[in-house]
Amino acid sequence: MSETKSAGANTARVLAEALPYIRRFRGKTIVVKYGGAAMVDETLKAGFARDVVLLKMVGMNPVVVHGGGPQIGNLLKRIGKESRFVEGMRVTDSETMDVVEMVLGGLVNKEIVTLLNHHGGRAVGLSGKDGDLIRARRLRVARQSAEAAEPELVDIGLVGEVESIDTAVVDMLVRGDFIPVIAPIGVGDDGLSYNINADLVAGKVAETLRAEKLILLTDTAGVLGRDRALMTEISAREVQEMIADGTISGGMLPKVRCALDAVQGGVETATITDGRVEHAVLLELFTSEGVGTQISRRGGV
Repeated sequence: MSETKSAGANTARVLAEALPYIRRFRGKTIVVKYGGAAMVDETLKAGFARDVVLLKMVGMNPVVVHGGGPQIGNLLKRIGKESRFVEGMRVTDSETMDVVEMVLGGLVNKEIVTLLNHHGGRAVGLSGKDGDLIRARRLRVARQSAEAAEPELVDIGLVGEVESIDTAVVDMLVRGDFIPVIAPIGVGDDGLSYNINADLVAGKVAETLRAEKLILLTDTAGVLGRDRALMTEISAREVQEMIADGTISGGMLPKVRCALDAVQGGVETATITDGRVEHAVLLELFTSEGVGTQISRRGGV
């Protein structure tokens, strides 16, 4: 009986701790970029779906933007097409773009929608082409080689960057009590489809929606400081200093820049969250400790 009482007391403490955060975020938009281990591990997938549905049920407005790089690579391999990358970006010819649309706009997007609906949500899948949601322009990648004095601009095909976001269709779904699930595919002025990095899309969607929070689920603990210890919260100014002195580098750099751009664009806070932790979204929103590194406008931008 004492163990039962103890467990009940712990549950009550957790709920009591969550209450002020539920009050703070009620009616606010939370954009979550879904990717990495959280999209592969079955336990993490179920936990993510329950987290997002719970956000909706307590009065928040979650919007999901997802990736799908490994799934694209797997299908390309199955059809005998080699994946090539330049500066971390997938070289995307027209045949590869067909696979990208099939995987992101079809298989992965509908799997996430089904998962959310299975756990009690009302999710609707979108491509960035739906409702002219994402307008894109071709991305040119600068590659520095040891032989060349200046960086070389490389055309990597149908890879894009966000030119503009029109959230009319997202706004309509949110008002209808649905959970939008967005595949990061845009369309250019040339009428072509473009594959866009999901982190960048999530950041721009959060900016345009004036979201209260952007959560980027990753397979890392967060941002490490100069002493290699996890930093749970840093200001936009501190981020810029850490980029300048090389403390933030490598694969973490684009994610941090995405979070920084979102904060500078009006999002209240952006968090690089460890998606390998079960219920990472709830822990990030409803506890004082959070999971990962939060970037805020504190300290100026």
